[in-house]
Amino acid sequence: MYKLLLVDDEEDVRDGLVEEIDWANLGFQVVDTAENGREAAELFDKQIPDVVVTDIQMPFMDGLQLAGWIREHYPMTKIIILTGFDEFEYAQKAIKLQIDEYVLKPFTSQELVDVVLKVKHQMETEMAEKENAQVLMEHYRKSIPVLRELFLSQLVSRRMTRDEIREKASSYGVELEGESFLASVIRVDYVHNSLELHRQQGLEAPSGSLRYSEDRYLQLFAVLNIAEEICERQEGFKVFIHLEDCVLLSTLPVREAGTAAQQTLAVLEEIRMNVFKYLKLTMTAGAGTVCTEPGDLHQSYQKAMQALDYRLILGNDRVIWIGDVESQSTESLTFDELREQSLIRCIKVGTPDELDEILGHLFSGIHIAQLSVQDCQVYLMEILTCMMKVAKEHDVDLEEWFGAEAYPFAEIYKFNNLHEVKQWMGSICLKLMNSIAQGRQSGYNQLVENAKEYIRLHYHDSDISINKVCKQLHISTGYFSSIFKKEVKMTFVNYLMHIRMEAAKESLRTTDHKTFEIAGAVGFSDPNYFSFCFRKKFGISPKEYRNGAGGGQTIEHRT
Repeated sequence: MYKLLLVDDEEDVRDGLVEEIDWANLGFQVVDTAENGREAAELFDKQIPDVVVTDIQMPFMDGLQLAGWIREHYPMTKIIILTGFDEFEYAQKAIKLQIDEYVLKPFTSQELVDVVLKVKHQMETEMAEKENAQVLMEHYRKSIPVLRELFLSQLVSRRMTRDEIREKASSYGVELEGESFLASVIRVDYVHNSLELHRQQGLEAPSGSLRYSEDRYLQLFAVLNIAEEICERQEGFKVFIHLEDCVLLSTLPVREAGTAAQQTLAVLEEIRMNVFKYLKLTMTAGAGTVCTEPGDLHQSYQKAMQALDYRLILGNDRVIWIGDVESQSTESLTFDELREQSLIRCIKVGTPDELDEILGHLFSGIHIAQLSVQDCQVYLMEILTCMMKVAKEHDVDLEEWFGAEAYPFAEIYKFNNLHEVKQWMGSICLKLMNSIAQGRQSGYNQLVENAKEYIRLHYHDSDISINKVCKQLHISTGYFSSIFKKEVKMTFVNYLMHIRMEAAKESLRTTDHKTFEIAGAVGFSDPNYFSFCFRKKFGISPKEYRNGAGGGQTIEHRT
């Protein structure tokens, strides 16, 4: 069922199109209607329609302006224009905006149905081409040069010298000239419940659907195919398969790390949206740290893998940047890197059962290796050093556990056997896990409060936006949107509108300022749009509210 959004400033036209046409029988769901382009744009993040049917002449934002906005932000959405203007200048603008179809007014319901079905056929053809498993397999065998993929895998697996990188990049035609480099990991989310439900009911999964395929590598290659198409339109990005994931390498001309990260996150988000649109698969991406040399990409890749682990806390089907979820550390531990990373990951995002298993492996290794007493003590100190490093990174006060005069390393010598040391370390790790979880939630709360305060101080600015707030808070928009909506129970746009409307009500009650003055004071550059939003939210105009406010009139808030 495709999602369809109807946009027309005439209510009877909107209602007529919804009621007269059997949309469900055509394979469409009318997810919402809007009376102007600006209102339609505000609905997009929530609905993400596949098709938009819009009139041209509308207040605040007309149909062609809406089409331009859609092409910039949601290029895959199909656009059908309803217009009685067939003059050459409108045709020119429509061609430049790549309008998919148009219907000239006056039109019959059947004429619109024919055009909608034509667009539906286009979408089905596009999806069939991307989901055809046989085409994907053939393309897979022919399109991946083995040596190029091996070289790219080496870049994220180990440190390589400049000369080695330069020689291999030249030989395999890989462009690695840039100021900033970053590695990201794309992982297809496993479909558990849907496939199992089909099996329990004795049903076969839909044939030809990658969503229900048990061939993880075919799914992975389908994602690679979409990611490659997107990277071909973007300069400085290349994608390849490494182990059981897709890896995106960013080679960008910008020196500023924050800008390089934001450009990468935007590409990852576009890949995520198109993977769901065409394959009906969800994916989670982890983005690593920004480095200045391609030889350091293996470190960025390790951080990207750590970012991916945070899906256990933040949820899957999203893009996670390591810079959003944890502070960076430049120190390194001397004990085995694989065991160190396993313990660090567990303390940050693991469970008590996982912790018990990891500690079990760490301590069983002492018996297997048959270490000397001295080597055993050094090994235990390295484990404790790793734990204290995590505590320091998250500003955990160790004095609460050991006391101001206690020396944690000396505690090891007080125990009689390894079992007691293991229990002691286990209790410290559990305290660390709880403290980090509480601190993370506190960080979320503080982030939201800072955003609210900024909105309260700047809501009167007509150009305030989520990008401006995120720039002030030094975080990415995707991460901020997820946290803000989770904590405040409404989107940034709705919260900003709520603050502005409450301020407008206060001014209407307590001042004699004109409506256009109040509109400007609360951040609306267009007084007519202010009145439209006020009536939409409260059901009456600003003038009606002012006239009734003195008499104790109450108004109903509309959602």
